[in-house]
Amino acid sequence: MKTLVIFPIIIPLLTASFCLVSYKTPRLQWLFTWFGNLSYFIVALIFLQATYQGNYYSIQIGNWEAPFGITIVIDLFSSIMLLITSILVFCSFLYSLTMSSKEEFRSGYPSLIFFLMMGVSGAFTTGDLFNLYVWFEVMLMSSFVLMAFGGEQQQLEGSIKYVILNLISSAIFLASTGILYGMVGTVNLADLSIKFSIIEYNYPKLIVSSLLLIAFGIKAGLFPLYFWLPASYHTPPPGISALFSGLLTKVGMYSIIRTFTLFYKEVDIPIQNTLLIIAGMTMLIGVLGAVSQNEIRRILSFHIISQIGYMLMGLALWSVMGIAGAVYFIVHNIVAKSNLFFISGIINKKTGRYHIKSQGNLYQESPILSICFLCSALSLAGLPPLSGFVGKLTLIIAGIHSKAYITVFISIVVSFLTLFSMTKIWIYTFWGTPHYKKEASSESDKNLFFAYSAIIILALLTASLGIFGEIFLNISEKSAQELLQPLTYIEKIMEY
Repeated sequence: MKTLVIFPIIIPLLTASFCLVSYKTPRLQWLFTWFGNLSYFIVALIFLQATYQGNYYSIQIGNWEAPFGITIVIDLFSSIMLLITSILVFCSFLYSLTMSSKEEFRSGYPSLIFFLMMGVSGAFTTGDLFNLYVWFEVMLMSSFVLMAFGGEQQQLEGSIKYVILNLISSAIFLASTGILYGMVGTVNLADLSIKFSIIEYNYPKLIVSSLLLIAFGIKAGLFPLYFWLPASYHTPPPGISALFSGLLTKVGMYSIIRTFTLFYKEVDIPIQNTLLIIAGMTMLIGVLGAVSQNEIRRILSFHIISQIGYMLMGLALWSVMGIAGAVYFIVHNIVAKSNLFFISGIINKKTGRYHIKSQGNLYQESPILSICFLCSALSLAGLPPLSGFVGKLTLIIAGIHSKAYITVFISIVVSFLTLFSMTKIWIYTFWGTPHYKKEASSESDKNLFFAYSAIIILALLTASLGIFGEIFLNISEKSAQELLQPLTYIEKIMEY
């Protein structure tokens, strides 16, 4: 098992390399793609089963002892994120069988996806703050190329906004890491957890925590640092937007949860109130932006922001139920939101446009697409028995227990506004009178078989997360207990 710890990074790296050298042989490239996906999924599943039993697995690269070496560590939280990453990447490639051209694959599309997957996996498994920065840069390089994939003017404009803001985020992250190293002499997360708590003065701790929150908040899309996201995430092809919405913002949220639970045994009331205010404003501003839009990808981009607010709310409550709700909500949102971006691409393929008032009548033309949209959209809004309902109900109950009544009220209002924006898409796109010529519907359902397979898998997963919510919530609750009591995590890395 200790040897397998490095596999979530090695498998995407090797697969990306093999895909790169076999670009002239599409069948061989696809063989490497599916083999890499399957191998990654099996490893992630093995670790989820093992870490659910309370095990932790770590390795010191180069055989340097912690805290001096490069630490790779997998716990239950990491395992959950690795598994859902493998499922999303699999669905992305399944979707691209129909929605991407041969030219895109020859241009290195599979390799870029696996390099992105490697960066995401590194961020989920690193036990070192500086190497978290390194993995962020790996993600930034591959995601920047993917965002500009196609070379259209709108994509290039979105890519420039994306890369500039993320470079600023990286600079702040690097500065805060340097300040933290100057304060305590280490960047190992387990060692930082020990030494951060014994810093005599609160102001240096507050400054470093604030800088890290800003750096990770830019990547996650928190208020008031979100403005770059809706200006860029709607520009790439829907398959790439689905990956970005599902993974990149969640890496930022993962980093906030991981660092704050390691650095603070208990959060002060001012810090908790600040996090709750940011969470509430993120939810509210994001959903108001979504309600004001009429282009389906822009609506979904703003909803990325509003949903991130729920995750921060779970952390801010600083309870087992609150953080369990946040972990569960991350998984739910990856599945539901990515599926909606996939569906937006199919809608565009069938109607030739993204503006909802220029579409219509897809319910009669494509019932399967309509059902998949309805399942994911109602889950995003939090209706039972879907996954969004379980996640939001858990967070609301945790909020009531913590007496965070204002944030709970905002979360309920945002749910209704989310339902309104999803209903608007349904009325115009699926029920409305079509505003496009029939011959513009260039693709039949038969020609979109693999794309439909991807959205059906994610729709079924969304429903399963809700129907069997107690099982998945138990896993999230166990992960939350480990996050709030990180002694075993620290002991495993430092080998006390």
